[in-house]
Amino acid sequence: MLKNYFQIACKVYMRRKLFTAINLLCIVLTMVVLLVVTALLQATFFPIGVEGKSERFLQIGTVTQVSKNSTRRSPLGYKVIDQYLRKMKTVEKVAAVTGPESVSVYQKDSVNEIMMRRADAEYWQILDFKLLSGRVPTEEDVKLGRFVAVINESTAKKIFGSTAVVSQKVVGQKINAGGQQFEIIGVVEDVIHMNAFADIWVPITTFPSSQYREQYTGNFNAMLMGKSAADLPLIRDELIQVVKQINADEPTHWDHTYMWADSKLDFFARGILSHDEVADSGAVQLLAGVVFFMLLFMLLPALNLVNLNSGRIMERAAEIGVRKAFGASNRELVKQFVMENILLCLFGALLGLIFTKLTLVWLSNADLIPYLKVDLSFAVFAYGFVIAIVFGVLSGVIPAWKMSRLDPVLALKGAA
Repeated sequence: MLKNYFQIACKVYMRRKLFTAINLLCIVLTMVVLLVVTALLQATFFPIGVEGKSERFLQIGTVTQVSKNSTRRSPLGYKVIDQYLRKMKTVEKVAAVTGPESVSVYQKDSVNEIMMRRADAEYWQILDFKLLSGRVPTEEDVKLGRFVAVINESTAKKIFGSTAVVSQKVVGQKINAGGQQFEIIGVVEDVIHMNAFADIWVPITTFPSSQYREQYTGNFNAMLMGKSAADLPLIRDELIQVVKQINADEPTHWDHTYMWADSKLDFFARGILSHDEVADSGAVQLLAGVVFFMLLFMLLPALNLVNLNSGRIMERAAEIGVRKAFGASNRELVKQFVMENILLCLFGALLGLIFTKLTLVWLSNADLIPYLKVDLSFAVFAYGFVIAIVFGVLSGVIPAWKMSRLDPVLALKGAA
């Protein structure tokens, strides 16, 4: 049966090549936009590579403190991480890292603005950077406050030239960043993920002053890693008790302190929806909104295809009349024409996947987004297949049902 549907569909679509081309163009453009957005969302919310352990760790980016007259929302201070979070029993590792900040790098006669982060040794144990040469900071480097640095590949090429990276002559070089001199001990692959994005990393203990150790708020993010994904609910529960202690110890005595350990998706949802004072990050609402807008985006071309399909199907009135005269039921006719439409959408999806791949390659190489590396995955391919089926059904059911209800006598005469 499917073979017959396929053969009929091929003959019908080749009969009116212009209509077929317009349908395919509409499907391909819609698919490319949806799949590119899907690939970017997947790379953001469910990263692999450097953040490949993301299913095992949670992150804390802000602490919100509320009193009767004011509210303060700020990144964490180092004291919160070092004296409270590191003592949590459900956590295997706790990493402290500053947010990226712009610093000037002076090298010979040139000045470059790059993004710097200061991190502890656990940071390099939680994230899986791809090391191109040298090594990453150790616990001893951090403890002794050694002025060592790790830079990414693009920064190494910008400062020392591409041949220096290839020949591994970057390691051991001195670099002046933000008025401090560091020795480069390693070069890592470029990454864009939120917790890893930077051009240069130096130990947390290289701050010009030790004042950061006593601050409840500052410019720090915390990463809490459990032994397995099953530990994450336990970490969240223990954090609630830790926050109560922080609120009691904080010298300014806020009425309430809120701090949440979030997964990648929860972290973005909380930031976008400003759910600072409730445990629910709003991830479900965020995903529902994304799905709603994707369906809305699909609806416009689907309505266009409904009109095109209605015109194409009505041209086959005589064929419909013959089939109904020989006993074909409305259900059989609807099934045939919906299947024809789904086959067209699947072919359009295949072309859409090819153009999506080319678009993602272009985005990765165009430097529109620094260090962006995103590609098609099995999940994105599966999404494309599902979108094609939904698209085919949405744009095929209405004209197919309208066609199946034609009177056989009028249909044989060619009248709708």
